Amino acid sequence: MALPISPNLLVTLTLLLKTKSVSGTALALGVSQPSVSRSLSQLRTALKDPLLVRSGSGMARTQRGEELVGRLADWMATTSALLVEDSFDPARVERRFRVATTDFGVMSVLLPAVAALREEAPAVSIDIVPLSHAVHRALAEGEIDLAISGLDHDPSQLHRALLFEDEFLCVTRADHPLAASRDPVTVETFLAYPHLGLTVSEAELDRVAMTLGPAIAGRKVAASLPYFGLAPAMLAASNLVMVLPSRAAPHFDPAHGLFTRPAPAELGLLQYWLLWHERGHRDPASRWLRDRLIRICREHFSTAVPE
Repeated sequence: MALPISPNLLVTLTLLLKTKSVSGTALALGVSQPSVSRSLSQLRTALKDPLLVRSGSGMARTQRGEELVGRLADWMATTSALLVEDSFDPARVERRFRVATTDFGVMSVLLPAVAALREEAPAVSIDIVPLSHAVHRALAEGEIDLAISGLDHDPSQLHRALLFEDEFLCVTRADHPLAASRDPVTVETFLAYPHLGLTVSEAELDRVAMTLGPAIAGRKVAASLPYFGLAPAMLAASNLVMVLPSRAAPHFDPAHGLFTRPAPAELGLLQYWLLWHERGHRDPASRWLRDRLIRICREHFSTAVPE
């Protein structure tokens, strides 16, 4: 029964048969000559053949050695090719990506990109899943491939790209008292009316509460939603006020006759990020999807933002 031969020994044998020199092989491998001599001894035992024999001032391959030269060259070429990245062609990719986001992420990032993505990579599918507050864990464990989020995150643990910055609007029915002016709403006026809240992720994070902190102690939240879908009808049928990013406003049904007005300046700007983990950072397909989402999103809103 032949002794097992490790890949390292096969590499050494390939060089020995090519150079027909222990010293030349040692130099190529960056090891000592005694180390190569020991490897040659192991190979002779395993293959039951001298492989190289003395001939004049040098060494010559045995018949067995001659037979192995071509085979080992083929093996080396095949093995090396396994580690070479193929030229990436999105048209040939069959892949299902899982992207965690909210309905606003779908509206503002995925919707503008879907036609171009389908044209360039027709066999690629995107599964949209709920945005988890534990987005780092979900990305690290491979539960999702990307996240599109406006939540705070630790940039030291994830790769990220800023997609855009957005202002906030107050949205009400058209005959609401706040509709009497186009000026930004003050915090005091904002808190004088009941609110329709918007919560993000299973942690039910409310940006208004997170941003304004103690200043909203008297805020009255009549109802909360985890998505925008039902908000237009609820606003049109009530005296509620809702805060939403300006990029979401065009998706609200005009038939509801809603009115928008700049939200209190204290709410600041919404920074919306594309997030991914190191585990997929160098994957060609993931890189292609990230690059396309970033480029299309920025082109769609004509917004140039820093990397």
